[in-house]
Amino acid sequence: MYEGRSYSAGRSMYLYQIRQKKTKKRRRITAAVIASFLLGSVFFSAPNTPPIQVHASDEQLSADPSNEAPDSADQLVSNLTNEPASQDSDSKTAVLPDTSSDEAGTKNPVIFIDPGHGGTDEGCAFSGVQEKTVNLAIAQLLQKRLCELGCTVILSRSDDSYIAKEDRVILANDADADLYVSIHQNSSEDASVNGLEVWYDGADTSRNNRRLAALINRQTLLCTGAKKREMHSDADFHVTGSTRMPACLIETGFLSNAAERRKLTDYGYQAQIADGIAAGISMYLNPKTMYLTFDDGPSAENTVRVLDILKRRNIKATFFLIGENVQKHPEIARRIAAEGHTIGIHCNVHDYKMLYRSVDSYIQDFETAHRIVYETTGIDTKLFRFPGGSINAYNENVKDAIIQEMNARGYVYFDWNASLEDALGDSTPEQLIANGVDTTLGRKNVILLAHDVVYNTGICLDELLDELAEYEMLPLNEHVAPICF
Repeated sequence: MYEGRSYSAGRSMYLYQIRQKKTKKRRRITAAVIASFLLGSVFFSAPNTPPIQVHASDEQLSADPSNEAPDSADQLVSNLTNEPASQDSDSKTAVLPDTSSDEAGTKNPVIFIDPGHGGTDEGCAFSGVQEKTVNLAIAQLLQKRLCELGCTVILSRSDDSYIAKEDRVILANDADADLYVSIHQNSSEDASVNGLEVWYDGADTSRNNRRLAALINRQTLLCTGAKKREMHSDADFHVTGSTRMPACLIETGFLSNAAERRKLTDYGYQAQIADGIAAGISMYLNPKTMYLTFDDGPSAENTVRVLDILKRRNIKATFFLIGENVQKHPEIARRIAAEGHTIGIHCNVHDYKMLYRSVDSYIQDFETAHRIVYETTGIDTKLFRFPGGSINAYNENVKDAIIQEMNARGYVYFDWNASLEDALGDSTPEQLIANGVDTTLGRKNVILLAHDVVYNTGICLDELLDELAEYEMLPLNEHVAPICF
């Protein structure tokens, strides 16, 4: 869990500002009304004055403040109410870059990068190293990496300016950014604590925050060799909870740890962090495709566990059902259909010798299973999977004839090219995860075999999906090119 107070300084300041804004609200509204009246009077008194055009650029954002116009709203409030301008008066709002389409007509992905803190909000600080400075250095390196990948990048701040959290979120939402990544540093009262943490809002599954967080976490760990710490799904941060796009917050290390602090101020290590975050973002934007498939169900406990995880993560899978198990657990079969998963036929009775005794014995078993599934779920599926796969030790003499007959009837069969190997014995959840990751071999299109009746498969599924976050999970259908042995 989170150790320390990496947000304490910034959060305290944020809460203070909210209190100040509430106490000033009525006077600010009055000031704005008066200002509007005065500006209107000036306008109508000088009808021949030519309009002023204001153009902003990245260079202007980082220019010397003495060369810029003051924050008119805050300055006006100061003049009219005799109050000093609010703390965010020195903030500079990021300029929205061009997000037009490329030559092929494809819109460039818009990535909003938020280097946390800034200005008088320094974040955590140890031995003269301020969090806000490290955050900005990494963000600027990340901006360069992402631009090289063809992304359009918006920085919430490009210099040592204070930007309110609400304004960062508003800017990202108004820009219709595709992703939001906030960069921070961590701290702990225990100076020995070190490592990388990623936070996301796990309660909102509509934005796919977890997949983004998992990819950035894994790729940054690979690039830096930092200590792996827990991913946190309970991020109670405004920037991760109020954005409309997938969002996460990465704390790239502990400034309270002397050794890690030295690394975090090193340009080479900052570049490694930027490379890792960029790689995670690139994988998110350019996913491979995986069809997650489950055989042999449904079962009372284990299939329910699998369905709960898939529902929570908004993932659709494919279930190749056994007829006699559907009869035992019809409500679970109906739930599979109701939640939008694809249903295929596995068999009616999982008995290899009986199934593959002849073509007729296979067809008879299949038709029985198909009838049961249809009567239970209303799904007239055209998908099926051979028990043991299309090539196994029991069907050598009949497989070609079975395939020919099933094809003539309009059915499509699917084998697999990756597997948890969860039907081979009592493997641990950790071994099942390793099997699933290793057998994908980095392929761009994968059909992964698993068994929802296996207890440890349900136990490891959440972590497995995090490890396979570079894949977009889709259900099979009749139009997907099948994998056949």
